[in-house]
Amino acid sequence: QAQLRESGGGSAPSGESLTLSCEVSTYIRSSSYSLAWFRQVPGNKREGVAAIDSDDTTRYADNVKGRFTISLDVAKSTLYLHMTTLKPEDTATYYCAVERGLTLEFRDLPSAAEFTYWGLGTQVTVSS
Repeated sequence: QAQLRESGGGSAPSGESLTLSCEVSTYIRSSSYSLAWFRQVPGNKREGVAAIDSDDTTRYADNVKGRFTISLDVAKSTLYLHMTTLKPEDTATYYCAVERGLTLEFRDLPSAAEFTYWGLGTQVTVSS
């Protein structure tokens, strides 16, 4: 069973940068997997932000392309989301998730329903 823990959230003015981290248990040493960042605003669905798989294939939501970068340090078992040029609409609780056996080749960003294991979330607030 995977365990995930997010950190790095906080407040930032519009235009600034934040980097989120997600510590993942040894689960990611499986042969194939995907890790992803999602975000959610109260009353809205949890939306995909970015994903990376065991082949280092990445996918991004259109509204973060060019601003956010997802990366994985396998040695540290840590997933990152480097967010730049932040906008007030990026304000949300950010969650990391992992799913074994899921890869990103020939497909779009996975939905939240495709992930089994989740962290508890970290809040990001961007002021205008």
